[in-house]
Amino acid sequence: MLKNFNKQTLPKMPKLFFGYFLCALGISMMYQARSLGLGPWDVLHTGVMNHTPLSFGQTSQLTGFVLILLSFFLGIYPGIGTVFNMVFVGIFIDVINNSSVLFSPQTFVGKLIMLEMGVWVLSIGIYFYLKSGLGAGPRDGLMLGLVKKLKLPISLIKTSNEVTAVLIGAILGGSVGVGTINCSFDTGICNSNGF
Repeated sequence: MLKNFNKQTLPKMPKLFFGYFLCALGISMMYQARSLGLGPWDVLHTGVMNHTPLSFGQTSQLTGFVLILLSFFLGIYPGIGTVFNMVFVGIFIDVINNSSVLFSPQTFVGKLIMLEMGVWVLSIGIYFYLKSGLGAGPRDGLMLGLVKKLKLPISLIKTSNEVTAVLIGAILGGSVGVGTINCSFDTGICNSNGF
């Protein structure tokens, strides 16, 4: 059963979906600069793409589904926002990527600017959907489940999860590079200091 589903849910939906759209836009912007390396989880997504017919958005959905299942077994039950995050961020990513509204920069500086802008847009999106109070995303759900189960600091669990995602993604041929460290570091700064 989903948590947080009640009569107060509907008024929060615009903020929730606005956040999802911004997350998808930020991720799609970073994807345009993927030759520099993507964020930890997106390294995994691009790695999976190399071995399946799935799109970038669909691999994000698949990863989210697996993480929700793992979290469930760890005693963390998904809020409606967690399930919606899994479904709609992936949909929005594919819509944006297929619409040609974004372009792939050809120069290093252009790619770096696109990457940094994507990080900030993603961070603002995370802020909006978390403020709705309808549940964190699947990746944060797993993090909370592991913290609860292992009694370890959040920072250690978060880092371990991201390193695992990068390693698996790299083995599968995902887009890993200097941008991977940059994305992880900058997203943390944006979310901690900015919000």
